[in-house]
Amino acid sequence: MNQAEASVSSKLPELGTTIFTVMSKMAQDFGAINLSQGFPDFEPPERLLEAFRQRLSGGHHQYPPMHGVAALRTQIQKKLERFYQVTVDSETEITVTSGATEAIFVTVQALVHPGDEVVIFDPAFDAYAPAVALAGGIAKHLQLTGPHFEVDETALEQVVSSRTRLLIINSPHNPCGGLINRETLEHIAALANRFDFYVLSDEVYEHMVFDGHRHVSAIEIPALRRRTLMISSFGKTFHATGWKVAYCVAPPNLTIEFRKVHQFVTFTTHTPCQWAIADFLANDGGHIADLSKFYERKRDLFNALLSPLGFQLLPSQGTYFQLADYSRIPALAGLTDTACANTLTQDYGVAAIPISVFYKTPPKNQRLIRFCFAKDDETLKLAAERLALRLKDKATP
Repeated sequence: MNQAEASVSSKLPELGTTIFTVMSKMAQDFGAINLSQGFPDFEPPERLLEAFRQRLSGGHHQYPPMHGVAALRTQIQKKLERFYQVTVDSETEITVTSGATEAIFVTVQALVHPGDEVVIFDPAFDAYAPAVALAGGIAKHLQLTGPHFEVDETALEQVVSSRTRLLIINSPHNPCGGLINRETLEHIAALANRFDFYVLSDEVYEHMVFDGHRHVSAIEIPALRRRTLMISSFGKTFHATGWKVAYCVAPPNLTIEFRKVHQFVTFTTHTPCQWAIADFLANDGGHIADLSKFYERKRDLFNALLSPLGFQLLPSQGTYFQLADYSRIPALAGLTDTACANTLTQDYGVAAIPISVFYKTPPKNQRLIRFCFAKDDETLKLAAERLALRLKDKATP
């Protein structure tokens, strides 16, 4: 006789499987080109792979230091000096993590107490709110304003208070591709010092910025530096999302609290990968410096392919994502974004992500989907051909 399942009181009762997993599985099930989940379909730099192969046979198979291999932390320190003219201590201010999602989770758990308020800008990466809920915090959602999805400074002043413990910012922004400028960061710094809260700055797409813009890191702002935990990802920068190697930069007092939690989440990160990345960073051959142009070209190619199909393309100043408004395409305009993403995946053979899932309360009648253009050119061309063919069929009486 089968015993009845024990009842479970869920800590995240409103959540199911993440949209990225859902859409990637749907793409696989229906043989669709996966432009939904954000990962490249091309290899990391060959020199990085060669460094990894060498480190695999170099005896680097045991636990590294909990806060990361010293050689890698030193290279991160040099990278921060190179790109942001910021000097940090590699021993006391840099922690290597198993992906940016771990670093985000650890930051929230380390700082947020039950009842604390955390400000999140919508649309938001879906890892933020669950981490706040698990810490017992209260998420306060504030919508960014299109088409550039900028921070409304007046609205922000109205939502922060003495109850605010943490504010989460993301620039370049996933899913919208927007950037936070220096003036907004300085305004956030003034509010953080006034109301005594911290800032989690998610900068995993820091090296993918287009059209002559420059990414401004939160740690560049002197008034914000002592309150900020900056998170970035080598997975994004080196086309190696499956390696799950990221890092957190924070002042010593915040790093101490961060590591207290980190040591009981993953403790350490894959040793050979850390050494290989350190080796590559020591002389990357211009990979990081050229990355923005590399992805800007792909964005422009993809947009040139989509525009004739009726999609209205919103500005994408960074990341490898493109938002597309489908409200003027007769075959799709009547669908919600979730229904549209499902239809494109199942019937058109191209998977995308609906934007409503990134909101606490989605705007009414918004018709936006997100495509990932971190793909080979031929993949992007084939996706556009599939969309064009099916849209043509739909338009034929």
